[in-house]
Amino acid sequence: MTLFRHELRQGRASLVLWTAAVGALLAVCVGLFPEMRGQMDAVGGMFASMGRFTAAFGMDRLDVGTLAGFYAVEGGAVLGLGGALYAALTGVSALSKEERDRTAELLLTHPLSRARIVTEKLAAVLAQIAAMDAALLAVGLLTAQLTGEAVPWRDLLLLHGAYFLLHTELGCLCFGISAFLRRGGAGTGMGLAAGMYFLNLIANMADRAGPLQYITPFAYCEGADILTRDALDPGPVAAGMALAAAAVAAAYGRYTGKDIQ
Repeated sequence: MTLFRHELRQGRASLVLWTAAVGALLAVCVGLFPEMRGQMDAVGGMFASMGRFTAAFGMDRLDVGTLAGFYAVEGGAVLGLGGALYAALTGVSALSKEERDRTAELLLTHPLSRARIVTEKLAAVLAQIAAMDAALLAVGLLTAQLTGEAVPWRDLLLLHGAYFLLHTELGCLCFGISAFLRRGGAGTGMGLAAGMYFLNLIANMADRAGPLQYITPFAYCEGADILTRDALDPGPVAAGMALAAAAVAAAYGRYTGKDIQ
């Protein structure tokens, strides 16, 4: 597992910086709840009159005056976009950076098969995503306790579990893309994460766009759906994990036969 450890050391600074930034934003958002609670009824009434815009963010089905509802909206935005961008950037550079940084020749002289290289790099990507999500879960639960409110443990754990699946799926999708790139792909990874986010908004706003929920992983992270069902929707989750598995399979197929420069 030498390559695995090397990848973790190489990505350590990025992991710490992204986790600190997203964790700080999450703590600030959740920490504002006691101050904002008295204004939430007015805010909820204002958003309720905004039609499709309200539906886009699920606020027509959430009580933002409760800690769970507030966490799903405010904390969910931070966890969704912040974590998704990190997962995408980590995945999309995993295989392509060897050619971008001209270290492929050195790597391929080691007694490692290409399949082993893909396996260890994928494990490193997933380990970094898991580490970030574990740290964000700790920050979120601790900050929720510090608000002095009754903490809805099950709701928060379900929300964080959904976002972990989201980050894992995006990481795997971008990992698959990285096998086809030669010069890095930060823009590609960020574009995919942002595109998936906006696809989910479209799916929420337009009834005819409902099938998009099986394409974008943000669909199964909808706080309104999770808090209403008290569970994740298995359909979009299964579709997302199938897409992630297909991307990983594509990475193995492409990288093992690729003419690496």
